[in-house]
This record gives sequence, structure tokens and C-alpha cells, in this order.
Amino acid sequence: MSSPGYKEIVHQGLWHNNSGTVQLLGLCPLLAVTTTVINGLGLGLATTLTLVTSNVIVSMIRGLVRPEVRIPVFVLIIASTVTVIELAMNAWFHELYRILGIFIPLIVTNCVIIGRAESFASKQTVDRALLDGLAMGIGFTLVLVILGGMRELFGQGTLLAQAHLMFGEAGKMLTLTILDDYRGFLLAILPPGAFIGLGLIIAGMNIINARRERTAAGKLPVVQPSKA
Repeated sequence: MSSPGYKEIVHQGLWHNNSGTVQLLGLCPLLAVTTTVINGLGLGLATTLTLVTSNVIVSMIRGLVRPEVRIPVFVLIIASTVTVIELAMNAWFHELYRILGIFIPLIVTNCVIIGRAESFASKQTVDRALLDGLAMGIGFTLVLVILGGMRELFGQGTLLAQAHLMFGEAGKMLTLTILDDYRGFLLAILPPGAFIGLGLIIAGMNIINARRERTAAGKLPVVQPSKA
């Protein structure tokens, strides 16, 4: 397998092959926890740390694992990483840990993580595996945060509510009340609101990609037919 450049790895993770909007993987936690920005950010950072750690370890041992047992070994690595992250969140971010609940251990079953370990990290060097995990994780986190921001804004009229769950007492100053005396829009914080919000994000990306393609096509030189 040829080694992609660093720039291509970043572009793939953040945009062209984003797990949440292009691959459409890991949608269960993405849709379930994104009622606020902080919830999405917390789960996104945990997923990113899992991706980076598992990718690096898989890349380091790729020459030692026999092909017949590679998947169980990869799952064991991912499960061990998630267990450590879960214990750390329970110790230092207990309230956020309680809100995210079952979706933290369910990171083990996220198809994005096992997919990157199998398709990329097991075939690439450590530096590229680390960058791929970081890019994929940040891309996934951005979708979580944007979707959480949309749902929180329309559902509660605020942004960064309960920021103290992640940033301590100083985080209370980060809460922004965008709409005063806002009674809320219930649909935004219900599951259908998550589907609608994700659909709008995907539609926005498709519009941007279409415009880029038209712009690139307009810059191509026009080849005049040769005269016989």
C-alpha cells in the first residue's frame, strides 16, 4: 500500500472522508449525545484520543500480529484504550461522564476506530497512523460540536451551557445566552432534530463541494479542436 502524504491524510480526515458526514459511521453516539456543544465536545475528544492511541499501537505492532488474529487483537487494543479513558473521565469529569453514560464504553464498537486500524494503521508508519487518527478524530469532533451547537441553540437558546462540566468553575463564564426568555424548540433536542441537523450539515458540505467542482471546472483550459 502506497503511503499518502501528510496533507492528503489531513484533508481526508477533516473533509473528504469525514466519518460523520461522508462515511456515515458512528452515527449512534453522534445523534444521541449532541444535545449540547459540551456533550459533543466531550465525546469527540474521547473518540479522538481512542483513535490516536489505537492507531499508534496498531502501527507499532503491525509486523508482529499474524493476519489470522489481527481483528481480535485490534479490538483488544481499542477496548483497553477505551477502558482507561472511561476510568479517567469518571475520575476527573464525573458529571460529564454520567451524562454521556453508555456512549463512552460504546466507543469500542465505533466502526470508525476499527476501520482505521484495519484499513490504515496496520499498513502505515507510526507518524502517518498518528496523524490519521488525529485528523479523523478532529473531523468527527467538529461534526459533533457543530450539530450540538445547532441543537442547543434552537432547543435552548444558549451555547456552551454547562461548560463547567469540562472546564471547571471558570467554565460557567463561557455560557452564552443567545436568545433571552427563549421558551425552546422541543424538536431540536429530540432524536428527529438530530437527524434533521445532520442532514443540513451534509447538505451544506455537498453544496460547498459542488461549488468547488464548478470553480475547478471553470479554471480548466478549453481545448480547441484541431483544424485538419
